[in-house]
Amino acid sequence: MKLLCIFAVAVFALLAVPTALVAQEQLPKGKKHHLRYTVTDIGTLGGAFSFAGGINEKGWVAGSSTLPGEQDVHAFFWRRGVIKDLGTLGGPNSGPSFSLFSEQGKIAGAAETSTPDPDGETFCFFTTSDNLPPSGHTCLPVVWNHAVATTLPTLGGNNGVANQINNRDQVAGVAESGMPLPSCLQGFALPVLWDHGQVHALPMFSGDQAGVAVAINDRGQAAGFSGSCTNFHALLWQKGEAINLGNLGGSASFASAINNRREVVGSSSLPDGATADAFLWRNGVMTDLGTLPGDVGSDALGINDKTQVVGESSIDESGDNRAFLWEDGVMTDLNSLIPAGSPWFLVEADSINSRGEIVGGAYNLITGEIHGIVAIPCDGEHSTEKGCTVQANQDETRSSLKIVLPQNVRSLLQQRLTRFWPGPWFGVRAPK
Repeated sequence: MKLLCIFAVAVFALLAVPTALVAQEQLPKGKKHHLRYTVTDIGTLGGAFSFAGGINEKGWVAGSSTLPGEQDVHAFFWRRGVIKDLGTLGGPNSGPSFSLFSEQGKIAGAAETSTPDPDGETFCFFTTSDNLPPSGHTCLPVVWNHAVATTLPTLGGNNGVANQINNRDQVAGVAESGMPLPSCLQGFALPVLWDHGQVHALPMFSGDQAGVAVAINDRGQAAGFSGSCTNFHALLWQKGEAINLGNLGGSASFASAINNRREVVGSSSLPDGATADAFLWRNGVMTDLGTLPGDVGSDALGINDKTQVVGESSIDESGDNRAFLWEDGVMTDLNSLIPAGSPWFLVEADSINSRGEIVGGAYNLITGEIHGIVAIPCDGEHSTEKGCTVQANQDETRSSLKIVLPQNVRSLLQQRLTRFWPGPWFGVRAPK
């Protein structure tokens, strides 16, 4: 699986090739049919690329977008159809981080300053083109509140990233300490928790030297990983203790999200060392969620308090993905649940709130661009939503698609800014 924290953009050519579903997914137990979803385009900040990474219970969305000219990328806040630029700390780029953000609209992320990194690092790996190097500016952890950025302290180093904030103003993330790491871990840092602005280093798995706290729930329990030069361990932090979540037989596992029921999702390498699958960890047991039919791997990226899981399933080993929804033991291609005439192919689902609203990124089959989207279930709560009022016999959902993206589009997607996990392992999420 590939999860990079480099954001890239281009105007994409329409070269996608759809193929039919290999096998039909089974319906969850007790359900007669899947819900339909309607897809809303979040738009951009003037560029050709955007991605939605987080949604709270109010349906407010955070993400990243390029600006006109495709040179810079900024974090955005989207609410009721209006997208707002969150700006930077004087540098060219910024971005929000992982999935959920607080119900007050506070968003965790990172922003570049105008100061070049003294050690020549590119900690946040911001770039907006395959042909442009990262900016090399220092990158600081921030929390945006009503579009005002407040910086958070590091552990004494130059850089850090705030990955997720809960409703108690606790933030999970990563920060540099100023202490050197082995060459094999250059670009990594230490997992941290900020509690009302105060930074605290988190413990790691025995023998590990670097890590990242990726997600945090409203109980103050955090999830992420720590690693050495040869292994990575998915972790749950609670009451000052790091709990190893195990793996699916391989040497690397990574936690991506945690809900308020202490259920954790992520991905783990498999015994063959060459592939990785999404997992759900609960009650001390890690379960392999598998893949969509015919796919080669998967990664779980978000989970809500109803144990609905979203993520991406890898169509092939080249980086072509499609978004999935997992619930009640069944993984379903989200593309099979949207209207047949939709121009969107959902490549990744990053976050889901407890109302079942999903955000991520989608490829437009007409324009060839990638935009952030919101997929809204056409259930009783959302029956009056635009697109949900159309009768099923007038606007049927479509069969699952497998779309092979053009190489340039695929490369750019793999360099987007949706993850702030620094280090050379990006590009090989589960190392071989």
